[in-house]
Amino acid sequence: MPGTRTLLPSLRLASVAAAALLAGALLIAVNDASGSVPVAAAAATPAPSSSGTPNTSPFPPTPPTNLQATVVRSTSVTLTWTASSRGCCAVTGYDVTYMQAFYDVGQVVALGNVTTATITTGIRPGQQYTFQVTAHDDLGHRSGGSNPVVVVTPVTDTGPDTVPPAAPTGLQANPANGPSTTLTWSPSTDNVAVTGYNVYRFDGVFISTLLSTVTGTTYTAQVVSPRDQFYVRARDAAGNVSIASNTVVVTGGTGGPGSQGPSSPAASASSSAPPVLSCRARFTYTSVWSSGFVADVTITNTGSTPIVDWVVTFSFGGDERIGQSWNGTFTQNGAAVTLTNASWNRIIPPGGSVTVGLYGARTAPLTPPPTVYVNGVPCTS
Repeated sequence: MPGTRTLLPSLRLASVAAAALLAGALLIAVNDASGSVPVAAAAATPAPSSSGTPNTSPFPPTPPTNLQATVVRSTSVTLTWTASSRGCCAVTGYDVTYMQAFYDVGQVVALGNVTTATITTGIRPGQQYTFQVTAHDDLGHRSGGSNPVVVVTPVTDTGPDTVPPAAPTGLQANPANGPSTTLTWSPSTDNVAVTGYNVYRFDGVFISTLLSTVTGTTYTAQVVSPRDQFYVRARDAAGNVSIASNTVVVTGGTGGPGSQGPSSPAASASSSAPPVLSCRARFTYTSVWSSGFVADVTITNTGSTPIVDWVVTFSFGGDERIGQSWNGTFTQNGAAVTLTNASWNRIIPPGGSVTVGLYGARTAPLTPPPTVYVNGVPCTS
C-alpha cells in the first residue's frame, strides 16, 4: 500500500482535515518501502505577493462523499468513496484517517488519486475503528472530512461465526451522581445469539477497564473518579464483540473497588497538578493582494502531553475580516478571532502540529496578531 503514515509522539503532526475520527491534525511518520522513517516534507504553499490578484484561489477540494466499508476482516478494512471535486487545483491524493475507539491515538494512510483502499496498519481483531477520508491538491490545500464510518472487526475470519452482534442501545445510568450507579440498556441482536454483555469503565483518554460480563441488561457499578464514563458491548459465543453503546457519564465518585490506593504511583500522578500547556504559534500570510489575503495559523504542541479540544484566540492589528476557514471553525468579533478544532483534529499530540487556513478581506495594511493563544495560554512565536 502506498505511504503508510503512523502516529508517533516524536514526529510532527500532519495537517489533515479528516472530520473524524477521527483523523487530521495527527502525528505522522512516513514509512518507505524499506521500513525506514524519513521526515515528511512540508506541503508547498503559494508564494506571497504584495499586489494584484493571486494566481491561485485558496479554495481546497470538496470533501469526499459516500465513504463505505465494503469488507471488514479481523486485521483489515476495505473502504470505498466518491471522489472529491477540485477547488483551485487538481486533486492529487487522499488521506485515510482512523482512530480506535476509546483510545485517543489515530493513524493516517496516505494514498494517491484513488477511491478505494484496504487498510491494514494497526487493525486488530475485535476492535472498533472510525474512518474518514480527506482529499488534497498539489498546493497542499486539504478538503474537509468525508462522512465517518464506524466498524468493529471480527475476532476471526475462519471460524463458524464471523459476524459481530449489533450494538446495545439506550444505555442509561441512574443515579447520574453518587458513589455507585445502576446501568441499564436495551438488548442486542446477533446472527446466532447474544451470550452476554461486557461492561466497561473508560478514563476519557486511553484506558478502558472491563468491569464485568453479564447475561442480562443491567449492572451496578462503583463510581471511582469524579467523572466516570461507562459503555457496554454485546458479545456472542465466538467471542465477537459489537460496536460500543452510547457512553454515559456519572459524577461524584470518591473512590471504591478498583480505585488506586494512595500509595499507588498512578494515583500519585493523577493527584498532582496537570502539566502546563506549552505551544508555539506561527501566523503566516501565504498570499496577499490589494483587497484580501490567505493565511495559515500553525500551532505546535511543545509540551509533554496532548492538547485536547484546542481553542486558538488572537486579535488582528488591522481591519482584516475572515470569510472562510479550513481545518477549523472561526468566529470573529471586531479584531478578535476564535478558531476551534474540527472533529478530526481535536488532539495535538506532543511534538505535533495543526494548521488552520484563513481566507479574508482587508483594506488597510496587513498587521499580523502579536500573540496567539491556545486554550488561554500564550504561545511562543
